[in-house]
Amino acid sequence: MQSHRQLQRRLGVFDATSIGLGSMLGAGVFVVFSPAALLAGELLIVSVVLAGAIAYCNAVASAQLASVYPASGGTYLYGRKQLGEWPGFIAGWGFVTGKTASCAAMALTFGHYVAPDYAIPVAIAAVVVLTGVNLLGITRTALLTRVLLAIVLATLVFVAAASIMGPHPVVAGFGEGPGGNAWGILPAAGLMFFAFAGYARIATLGEEVKDPAKTIPQAILAALAGAFAIYLVLALLLMAHLSVERLAESTSPLLDAVTASGLSAGAPLVQAGAAAASLGALLALITGVGRTALAMARERDLPRPLARIGGSHTVPYVAELAVAGAVIVLLLTTNVLTVVGFSSFGVLIYYAVTNASAFTMTNRPAYGPKWLNAVGFAGCLILAVTLPPASVLVMVVVLAVGLAGRYGVLRLRKRRAVGNPSS
Repeated sequence: MQSHRQLQRRLGVFDATSIGLGSMLGAGVFVVFSPAALLAGELLIVSVVLAGAIAYCNAVASAQLASVYPASGGTYLYGRKQLGEWPGFIAGWGFVTGKTASCAAMALTFGHYVAPDYAIPVAIAAVVVLTGVNLLGITRTALLTRVLLAIVLATLVFVAAASIMGPHPVVAGFGEGPGGNAWGILPAAGLMFFAFAGYARIATLGEEVKDPAKTIPQAILAALAGAFAIYLVLALLLMAHLSVERLAESTSPLLDAVTASGLSAGAPLVQAGAAAASLGALLALITGVGRTALAMARERDLPRPLARIGGSHTVPYVAELAVAGAVIVLLLTTNVLTVVGFSSFGVLIYYAVTNASAFTMTNRPAYGPKWLNAVGFAGCLILAVTLPPASVLVMVVVLAVGLAGRYGVLRLRKRRAVGNPSS
């Protein structure tokens, strides 16, 4: 009977917005500008705006669907309801596999900032501790997310102040370095979109928010608006404070912005903020992946034990523990930083299904016209196929393995049903 227990609605607009914004301002904000600047050069701002526009389309589609289907699972659930089982599975499988790799990347980022010589053990410890927090219930998750988000926001304000007040290290500043690269705008936008995608966490928590028809759309749009403003301002300040060339080559652009200013003594604050951001993103990722795994297990697209809900805090403890185990395996066996690209591909496919699902809705809110869903669908596919070829190839293989596995399981179930007609 445990698998049929329901999660409890405990989150309001502020909590849900905090979880979404905490996800979008995760460790990505401390690193994403460099590879994007390398691809787009002085046209980085165009990539930020493009990524934000497509993210808005996806956020609207997510809000439309989540208000109608207020249950765990996000686009996995929406795809099944609106398009059929196979599109729903593609979305769910892409999300679970891609975001599990992202969990490992966030954990390793935390390890590198806190103890570079012991990055992997520290990363594993972070996964264990945050999984424990999740098992204490969603309200604890929201509380810790708010604390971490406050630390990150304070760090970003300090970086902005350093960029504005500190002496500029190069005279030409904004105009130096790689010129604008029109061909790099799309792949750079794909990387920037990876940083925006945290609002999916709000939709995957649809079974745990109060008054979901109002709370989810408000939280999703508020979190995206806040994240877009922050990313756009940071991009402008970094390009003005550092040369585009230095920004493109940096492995820690926000830290470099501080060390190249009159506020360089505050560099440890940036390192602490990056560590907090990694923890916040990891916490939200573990939560979201666990809820999607729960939804897929309820529909028998993943093993049924993953649907078990238990404890006084009614959490999907088996799914949470399974996600933690998978992340630890990745940390021990894989250089997870190489899979961020295919994670981006998986997220874009996930949102392509979101927009297609929203397009088929008959009862539509005023903020979600069909043309916006069509633009979001096309934008997701364009950004996905323009990512680096290796990333696209890896995720295509992962998706193919999942589809083949599901096909095989369905065939096996059908044969068993034929052989045991009374079952």
